[in-house]
Amino acid sequence: MEIFQYKKEDEQAVIDMILHIQQNEFGVPVTIKDQPDLLDVEHFYCKGNGNFWVAKERVELIGTIALIDIGNRQSALRKMFVRSDYRGKEKGIGQRLLNHVIEWCNHKSIDEIYLGTFDKLQAAQRFYLKNGFVEVEKKSLPVSFPVMPVDNMFFKLGLK
Repeated sequence: MEIFQYKKEDEQAVIDMILHIQQNEFGVPVTIKDQPDLLDVEHFYCKGNGNFWVAKERVELIGTIALIDIGNRQSALRKMFVRSDYRGKEKGIGQRLLNHVIEWCNHKSIDEIYLGTFDKLQAAQRFYLKNGFVEVEKKSLPVSFPVMPVDNMFFKLGLK
């Protein structure tokens, strides 16, 4: 498995994988219309200290992760998805994606990573907590944090 910076040629595979996971696996009521960022990844994520990465085994997409630069040495973690047949501690794909982002943040002098998630995604919540994230209240999020309508739980990781 290798992690690459997103390229436009990844667009359809990214959309297909993310929508499948959201809609079919977790029953999250979102469509591509609710996620225009996926149709404009370069301009939405790849600016400032933000970026979007894909995990591939050979040429097959197996995971994604993204950061939005929200200013003030803070970032928002988004689009962390791993295909179901590659999930789990044994494969370590999610861990490698998160480690990649944390290394990026350390290199870019980002002090805090925030994220929002959906309460039904309990495995994801355990994963974030295991990696040092702490749950925070919505009212304590930075003003510039982009809250998604389906998000009802929020987490923060301090890096410094």
